[in-house]
Amino acid sequence: MNLTDICLNLSNSQFKSDIDEVLDRAKAAMVSRLLVVGTDLESSQFCADWAERYEQLFATAGVHPHDADNVPNHWLDEIRTLALQDNVVAIGETGIDLNRNYSSREGQVACFRDQISLAVELRMPLFVHDRESDGLVLEMLQNFDPALGVVIHCFTGTEEELENYLSAGYSIGITGWICDVRRGQNLREMIATIPLEQLLIETDAPFLRPHNTPKNWLDEHSLSNQFKRRCEPAMLPFVLQTVAEHRTESIEDIAAATHRNATRLFNLPE
Repeated sequence: MNLTDICLNLSNSQFKSDIDEVLDRAKAAMVSRLLVVGTDLESSQFCADWAERYEQLFATAGVHPHDADNVPNHWLDEIRTLALQDNVVAIGETGIDLNRNYSSREGQVACFRDQISLAVELRMPLFVHDRESDGLVLEMLQNFDPALGVVIHCFTGTEEELENYLSAGYSIGITGWICDVRRGQNLREMIATIPLEQLLIETDAPFLRPHNTPKNWLDEHSLSNQFKRRCEPAMLPFVLQTVAEHRTESIEDIAAATHRNATRLFNLPE
């Protein structure tokens, strides 16, 4: 069984001391491919560099809505240059976040619009963040060719939002949010409505550690308590397990389908 984790925030400081070990644990957990996700110019370059070093890594290049107000001059040219590298497979993480509003609405819209245009220009898929955009993300994607590929990463939205995204032909990324008994209840109730061919799984590590991770996981991997809250790509099987449970499908079938879906969406080698 092979798994693809479509979101690892490898440039996050929580990984600065043990990246090689994190990737080794992922491989041992059957996570054979990982997308390392850029959120600004620096992290996009970091991810592209690491994707050159490891055959299991593929990168995205983009600017997260949180960073939209802080882009330097010519930022889009720099993202374009990165995106032309063979190991960079999507534009993003981009989108709209009106929950935290770390950047202005106007700045987020402009930054997202530019990255949509870049994805069209380069014929690349989009890696999209939507948090409480109230339909703005979907509206801005209306003229984007779904054949190029869109994943709504870390989906936590409403039933209506899910239906709209599925109808548009977009893929849906499911994280450890679904493993949270309290916050993930709505997602667990909706997960079976996602067509198998539009389903992807991800950790969004180091965030959203699955709540069904065994209590002795650190001891099993000889890790200290400093990592007790950190999520790792090696925990993707716990996301898979919860998805399978609430879809009443086999772990093997979902693993195969999501691996295949990632291959198609991001044009990855088998």
